[in-house]
Amino acid sequence: MKILVVGGGGREHAISWRLERNGHDVYTCPGNPGTSKSIPGSAYLAAARELQVDLTVVGPEAPLVAGVVNEFRTAGLAIVGPTAACAQLEASKMYSKQFMQDVGIPTARFIRTDDRTVAIQGLDRFDLPIVVKADGLAAGKGVIIAATREEAVAAVDSLGPRLVIEEFLVGEEVSFIALCDGKDVVALESTQDHKTIFDGDTGPNTGGMGAYCDGRILTAEQSSMITRTVIEPAVSRLNFSGFLYAGLMMTAAGPKVLEFNVRLGDPETQALMHRMDCDFGELLLASAQGRLKGCKFAWKQDPSVCVVMSAHGYPAAPRSGDRIEGIAAAEATGATVFHAGTKLVDGELVTSGGRVLGVTASGSTLPIAIANAYKAVDCITFDGAHFRKDIAAKGLRRW
Repeated sequence: MKILVVGGGGREHAISWRLERNGHDVYTCPGNPGTSKSIPGSAYLAAARELQVDLTVVGPEAPLVAGVVNEFRTAGLAIVGPTAACAQLEASKMYSKQFMQDVGIPTARFIRTDDRTVAIQGLDRFDLPIVVKADGLAAGKGVIIAATREEAVAAVDSLGPRLVIEEFLVGEEVSFIALCDGKDVVALESTQDHKTIFDGDTGPNTGGMGAYCDGRILTAEQSSMITRTVIEPAVSRLNFSGFLYAGLMMTAAGPKVLEFNVRLGDPETQALMHRMDCDFGELLLASAQGRLKGCKFAWKQDPSVCVVMSAHGYPAAPRSGDRIEGIAAAEATGATVFHAGTKLVDGELVTSGGRVLGVTASGSTLPIAIANAYKAVDCITFDGAHFRKDIAAKGLRRW
C-alpha cells in the first residue's frame, strides 16, 4: 500500500520505519531527517490526494483535535484516527474525567473547575500529595504533583484557570493502547513510560524520557479485564476509531485511568514498533474500514527498550543547534535510532527540539535489551545531551 503518516516526531519515524519494513510505500508529512520520504508543510489532505495514497495514519494529537479525520472522511479518503469530537478525550481533561465518571470507568476522585477560588478550596478535599492538571493539550507537561499545599496553590496558579484536581494514586503506571474501528478493539502489548526528567521518577514531567515493551508487564487476565472495563465502554459510547490510549495506575484496588490519549504514545511507539511482528499496515487499514473483528497483533518474544536523549535545558527551555554525532555507530550495534527533535543545517544533523532521539533496542531478556539500548546511547554525542539511566529498571523484578 501507499501510506501517508501525519507528523514529524519520534513516534512518526517509528511508524514509518515499521510500515516500510512491512513492504509499504510510506510518505511522512512533515517528517524529519530520519524519515525517507518527507513532505514539508501541513497540507495533509492535499498531500494525500496528490500522492493518491491508500491510507493515512495520524501520529500527533493536535491534527486529530483540529478535525483532520473529519476532513479526510468528508473527502472519502481512508484514515486512521478519531473524529474531533472523540479527540476531546485528550483535548480536555475536564471532559475526559466527567466522561469516565458518566460511563463508569475507574479513575481517581476529582474535581474540575475554571474558578481559582473553587480550586483552592478543593485542595482541602484530598490528602497530600495532590495532582493538579491543566485542562487542555500540554505535550505531556501539564501535570504537577504537589507534595505540599503551598506547592498545590502554586500549581493552580501556573496551570489554571481550567483545571482538574484529583487524588494521588499509588501503584505502577502502565500504558495500555488499543486499535479501534468504532465497534471492535484489538489491544497492543502493554508498555511503560518514564515521564519525569530524572532517574528514580524525580523532577518535572516531560513528554516521556523512555519506554519499554515487555509481555510480562501485564498478565493476559489483566489485559482482558482492562479491555473489558476501560477500552470497550469508551469505544461503545463514542463510536471511537483509531488508537485509544489509557494511561493506567495499577493500584491495590485495581487499574484506574489517569488519562486518555487518542493516539499512539511517544516514546511507547518506538518500543512497540521495534517489537511488532506482523503487517502493521493491514491492521491500520482494517481499522479505517471498520473490519477489525477477528484481527490481532503478533509480537516477537524479545522485549524492547527505548531511551530518549534530550536537549540541554529540556523540559523548561531546550536548546537547539547542537551537532549530533555517532548515530551510525549506534545503529551498528543493532539498535534503531528514531529521530524526534533533529534537523539538517548545511548538511549537518543538529538538535531542534526537546526530545532529540529515541534509541531503541531489543534483547532475548529485558536485562539484555536494556544493556543493548544503553550500549547504543553511549555511541551518540551532542553538547548538553541528557538521558535517564534507569529506563525499564522497574521491569527487572518480573524477570
